[in-house]
Amino acid sequence: MKTIRILAVDDHEMITTGYKYILEAAEFDDFKVKMESANSYELGAQKIMDSARSFLFDLILLDIQLTPSQEKEPHSGEELGVLARKVVPDSKVVFMSSFSDNYRINSILENVNPEGYMVKSEVDEKSLIAMVKTVTTCPPYYSQKALVAIRKKVANDLILDNKDKKILYHISIGTKTIDIVNFVNLSLAGIENRKRQLKVVFGVEKQNDMALITEAKNRGFL
Repeated sequence: MKTIRILAVDDHEMITTGYKYILEAAEFDDFKVKMESANSYELGAQKIMDSARSFLFDLILLDIQLTPSQEKEPHSGEELGVLARKVVPDSKVVFMSSFSDNYRINSILENVNPEGYMVKSEVDEKSLIAMVKTVTTCPPYYSQKALVAIRKKVANDLILDNKDKKILYHISIGTKTIDIVNFVNLSLAGIENRKRQLKVVFGVEKQNDMALITEAKNRGFL
């Protein structure tokens, strides 16, 4: 019987242990599952790169938020997804994350284009097994909350570039305008001009930032 090799990267060992317990014990029609895990960006990256020189992982499960190692620059599961696409393009990638906001999910779709996305609060034994069956045969697979975010984005007729989206995101989490320059490659004047343009685009030009964020959420950008 064929063996499907799966790598799960998550900094919570109980989660990867749970995936392993469920999937290795599950009865699939024509394959069995063999799982490996990594609890950090560094270990996950190393296993992905090593697999390019030996046996590829058929499926890579990635959490987005990974606890940074001491004295090292923080990295995310999204970066691991980008790395996987470069070094092991034949491996399928599925994100398993607690993030269900539109900004995060659509950023993942644009930058990685994974074969699936599951919101952890929706993951159970049945859906986990269904995801593996679907992704290994006829991807993609999305949990319900991920589908809602995707449908909102597809239905929207506004086109914003990455800088606009980042500005909206940072306003939504309470980042001060003067501090957004640390996250977006624009001057303070440039960011303020973008904010004014965004309010015009969303039809709230005479209102405050909260009105802008509310409208952006209603239209699926956050």
